[in-house]
Amino acid sequence: MNKEELNQALVALIEKKQELHKLTYDDARYDDVEEELHDLEDDFNDEYGQYLEEVLEKVHEQLCPDTDVLLPTAYLPNDIKGDTGYLPSHKEGVWVDSDEFPGKEARLVLVPNPTRLILSVGKNVRKEVWKA
Repeated sequence: MNKEELNQALVALIEKKQELHKLTYDDARYDDVEEELHDLEDDFNDEYGQYLEEVLEKVHEQLCPDTDVLLPTAYLPNDIKGDTGYLPSHKEGVWVDSDEFPGKEARLVLVPNPTRLILSVGKNVRKEVWKA
């Protein structure tokens, strides 16, 4: 697994998501950008899906065994704000039922620079749970 290529693919996907979110539904480019995003997601899952799903299964097993593992692209944030040390909002990523934080809203999010999984709990807790 080439970590740099994985990271670049992740950044490209998030940038395309950002581009789409800036458009309104009535924008003439919306359908084309949405199709480009879906193609990037498909390519990403084809190339890195098996590797990342194994990682996600291990993380879920440790942190949130009662929550189903989704496709890696479900864990992406909508924006990284171009920041290499960016920590996502507590509203980004996939909701999980964390054993460590019972009864609290917890989310797993896959972020680049470097590629890693962050567990967010509420507004104050950000915990790196895996790094490529």
